[in-house]
Amino acid sequence: MLKVGLTGSIAVGKSFVAEVLTELGCPVLDSDITAREVVEPGTSGWQKIVKAFGNGVLNSDETLNRGNLGAIVFADEQKRLLLNSIVHPLVFAAQDEWLNSQENTGGKIAVIDAALMIESGGWQRFDKIVVVWCQPEVQLERLMIRNNLGYDEALLRINAQMPQAEKKLYADFLIDSSLGFEDTRRQVLKTYQTLKKIADS
Repeated sequence: MLKVGLTGSIAVGKSFVAEVLTELGCPVLDSDITAREVVEPGTSGWQKIVKAFGNGVLNSDETLNRGNLGAIVFADEQKRLLLNSIVHPLVFAAQDEWLNSQENTGGKIAVIDAALMIESGGWQRFDKIVVVWCQPEVQLERLMIRNNLGYDEALLRINAQMPQAEKKLYADFLIDSSLGFEDTRRQVLKTYQTLKKIADS
């Protein structure tokens, strides 16, 4: 089975690419969902985060307040690394379990969609890497609109991540989403057809 990693920086259209792959019949695991599941109230991940960051990162129902946690880790590199050191191993384990289940059902391709795949070192577990990117000014505008952020705050979040140019160096396939949905869809279709050929060979 061909194990494919799908990644890209914040607000570059990675989720849309994942949607198109799903429409094409390709199983895709969204690591954002996995990352939420491994820190649900009472889990070991949740306990470690509360111990590290305090009760101020909790909502009244004990779930994590992602806004509060995000504000802390985006402003402090050490705290961001600490959070990642808690969450990433748990996410990797859940991803591996899912990949094994796909292989056991006879799947030819399985895609893991993860924003921090390269930063976490997780990319090395995959046969092929697809990196979604867009022009920096497009990324900034999308993030400001999507998250209702001011210019400075949006830029802070973008700069807290690995530069897009660096991520592109890890790619077996690049998808440029700068020109919008239809152009991106065309690139995804072409990439998927190539991945299918590799998986079938």
